[in-house]
Amino acid sequence: MPRFTPPTPLTPYQRALIIGASSGIGEALARRLAAENYRLALLARRAERLQALCEELNQPEPRAIFYVHDVTHYQEVPTLLERILADLGGLDAVFYVAGLNEPPGGLDRYDFEKDRRMIETNLLGAMAWLDAIAPLFQQAGRGQIVGISSVAGERGRVGNPGYGASKAALTSYLESLRNRLTRHGVHVLTVKPGFVQTEMLKAAQKVFFPISAERAAGDIVRALKQRRQEIYTPWFWRYIMFILRNLPSPIFRRLTI
Repeated sequence: MPRFTPPTPLTPYQRALIIGASSGIGEALARRLAAENYRLALLARRAERLQALCEELNQPEPRAIFYVHDVTHYQEVPTLLERILADLGGLDAVFYVAGLNEPPGGLDRYDFEKDRRMIETNLLGAMAWLDAIAPLFQQAGRGQIVGISSVAGERGRVGNPGYGASKAALTSYLESLRNRLTRHGVHVLTVKPGFVQTEMLKAAQKVFFPISAERAAGDIVRALKQRRQEIYTPWFWRYIMFILRNLPSPIFRRLTI
């Protein structure tokens, strides 16, 4: 395990935990934050990808440690969080990026097992981690929490009800955390990406205006510095979703997106 050089007044750094760091937006965030002199704890299920990413980030000096973890193993969270806090020497920011998208396979198909897996990963995994971290940040009177939701949670679309429901619930949960923690000096950012060129994009029925994971990561880091409460990435999805949210129900339910 790499040993980090302790921060000093002349060489300060922040410490971040990225949950879901082995690919996509999580991997891009790891590179972006390492370039900005963060020290990182990286979590995901795939050890080989995490190891390769850490080897890249730890040149020329240690910047990242990885831990193999499945976010649906909720009972592991308290012990693993204690280990991360000890290894990093504290925590300034946490990014919940882990996500799963398993479409049912058509408008006439319903698959509870897929829906259950998406709820467990997209929502319950986030709650297990953030419910553990929130009181630590609240007591400290500082800290930043970032959750990756989706434009899919804005309204109940026909394509993948389980995925949309998991992201709608995550958005609501993050807003509740924000309303609790803002008064204690803790910043909570909700990110609503559109289509991002990641492995999850393969599950999308239709794709509009995809962007790279690196562009999404850049938007997120800028929003973090500005202490924004909510962002869409790319930005124009805010206006697309405004239109979709305000379509009358008889029109909206005819859509096949």
